[in-house]
Amino acid sequence: MDTFTLSLPVLCIICFFVFLAGFVDAAAGGGGLISLPAYLATGIPAHMAYGCNKFSSACGTTLASLRFLKNRAMDVQTALLAAAGSFIGSGVAARIVLTLDDQFLKRIVIVFLPIAAIVIFLNRGYGEENCAGCLSKKRKVVLALLIGLFIGFYDGMVGPGTGTFAIIAFSILMKYDLKTASGNAKILNLASNYASLITYAVNGNVLWMVAVPAAACNVLGSYFGSGMALKRGAAFIRPMIFCVMFLLLIKIVSDIIL
Repeated sequence: MDTFTLSLPVLCIICFFVFLAGFVDAAAGGGGLISLPAYLATGIPAHMAYGCNKFSSACGTTLASLRFLKNRAMDVQTALLAAAGSFIGSGVAARIVLTLDDQFLKRIVIVFLPIAAIVIFLNRGYGEENCAGCLSKKRKVVLALLIGLFIGFYDGMVGPGTGTFAIIAFSILMKYDLKTASGNAKILNLASNYASLITYAVNGNVLWMVAVPAAACNVLGSYFGSGMALKRGAAFIRPMIFCVMFLLLIKIVSDIIL
């Protein structure tokens, strides 16, 4: 792995796609659907591609989280509870990933897509208004921890689509509007990214010469994407979520065929 190198043009292509991933992820989640295949397409070993993707994603999500926090577009208590669960779930899953076969990692997401699709189409009116205040404090705590734990585990195990699933969960299960749900999802995703990143980095699965410039591009993309989400809210986030789900479907079908 130490001898793996990339040409400058290939690195530039990766950086472009990681920039695009940062933009999409900051608004609707699912940036990994763009960035992870970009890393894998270069021939980088799968586990190292996962590590690079976690580093660039963590950097971009950090900026997006700060922007949502600054604009008060999140429920801080809920977000932190979800982050705690997410950190634990993602850390455990990342350790499991290191023992799994590459093909299994590519196919496991098939279980989650039909569930997410059904939930979206049965709840077309979700995310318009913030009705989280109608939930009891105890229920909010339990739901936040469970959402963080399960989605964090998914992020550590698979990755792509995590932010999108988190936004949907916060909107439908906890009745947040899409902008606040997106802000909560950023903190959840931030915790899961760092938990996984620590595991990959400690085991030498981050190619820093690729991950660092890619991370800078992801941060730039996240800046513009989070700005659009904060400015336009559900009108921008909802179509982006459907686009991400469509990309996820294409990815799964291609994985099965190939």
